[in-house]
Amino acid sequence: MAKESMFKGKTEKDFTDISIADYAKLTNARQRRSLKRGFTEEHKKLLAKIKKFKEGSIKKNIKTHCRDMIVVPEMLGTTIFIHTGKEFVPVIISVEMLGHYLGEFTLTRRKVAHSAPGVGATKSSSATTKK
Repeated sequence: MAKESMFKGKTEKDFTDISIADYAKLTNARQRRSLKRGFTEEHKKLLAKIKKFKEGSIKKNIKTHCRDMIVVPEMLGTTIFIHTGKEFVPVIISVEMLGHYLGEFTLTRRKVAHSAPGVGATKSSSATTKK
């Protein structure tokens, strides 16, 4: 039997009809305070897009720059494309992500992978070039 995903002892089915105020009681202090203060206009637009996407009136991908948005139960099951500064990375929202910020799931920095040094990079490389 597959292990069922849970958040604070509740499954995904328990979060279908929960309000933001009730959900805020289950989160940590930092997220609870942010939810209590309310969403910004950008966050409200993102939630409206997600609601329309779930209803089926929007068919396009949901793209956002709101990396500081807290994952709330309304987002469960949707794929959100989060901007990293260069590109949009798809993230499927699951129960384990509740209470985290969207920016935590897309890294903005990549590992630096240098290739071989170019011609003229060192003093010895000038001896190897043909003229």
